[in-house]
Amino acid sequence: MDIEIPGIHHVTAISGDASGNVRFYTHALGMRLVKKTVNQDDVAAYHLFYGDETGSPGTEVTFFDWPHNPPTVPGAGTIAPVALRVPGADALAWWERRLDDLEIGHEPIEERDGRGVLALADPEGQRLELVDDGGRSGGHPWAKAAVPPERAITGVHDVTITSAHPEATDALLTRLLGFRAAGVTELPDGAGTVTVYETGQGGPGAQVRVIAPRSTSPGFAGIGGVHHVAFRTPNDETHREWRERIAAAGVSVTPVIDRYYFRSIYFREPGGALFEIATDGPGFASDEPVETLGERLALPPFLEPRRAEIEANLTPIEV
Repeated sequence: MDIEIPGIHHVTAISGDASGNVRFYTHALGMRLVKKTVNQDDVAAYHLFYGDETGSPGTEVTFFDWPHNPPTVPGAGTIAPVALRVPGADALAWWERRLDDLEIGHEPIEERDGRGVLALADPEGQRLELVDDGGRSGGHPWAKAAVPPERAITGVHDVTITSAHPEATDALLTRLLGFRAAGVTELPDGAGTVTVYETGQGGPGAQVRVIAPRSTSPGFAGIGGVHHVAFRTPNDETHREWRERIAAAGVSVTPVIDRYYFRSIYFREPGGALFEIATDGPGFASDEPVETLGERLALPPFLEPRRAEIEANLTPIEV
């Protein structure tokens, strides 16, 4: 292919408790709140971005604050768990002790594909994993975070999709988006199979796991669930090329949407999950100094004239 997806850009999930969400992801997990803004399609809702020091592409986990949504329903078409990378086996063991100290429930460390994996959930039930990334270079942790930089989460490792139509999901990933299958394993108790797909250089930050269940009912993305996963592209030119390629394949895709911090297109893969392709820039320091990222409500220029109205409709975040 003449264009290639380097890896995952961000994962966006749904919360019903913005204050609790900020406390967990910044205090317990030590991620930096790099942007506190609003959902541009629903300005009554926060959009919270967590990541490394600057919110580099590939390090971001984001949340829409929709307290009136029902809880997520696992099943076909949903994305879970979200795997986050930590720098090595020693760091993963440190995290197991930290979760115990904070009385956060978790599973024992298990080995998967030669790497340690520690499964847990946030207070709203969002399924997460911490994965030993073998010490490969990730994001640059924030020095002021609640977790030592040498133990910090350095980005998204992978996402897992439960597909209603695994063969069609495979075709979209491999034939359209340029992923390659990197291995298939059986799930316990004959529940199905999981195929690992890689893009770019592969490995941490460039993997998607697709579950082909033996039987499952449709799922629903609500509180405690993932809304969509976004993949990276470096610039506006390749972004436009991706939109043209996807549209030419007969897949319904949105126009290019300017999110100010990046440009986006959205489309749904045949198994039911919502995908986004986002540009690497301009980035979160476009309207705030790096030193004070996330400290105030940031609004893109087209929403700035409505600041008083927007702020009046938001519940203050208390951490």
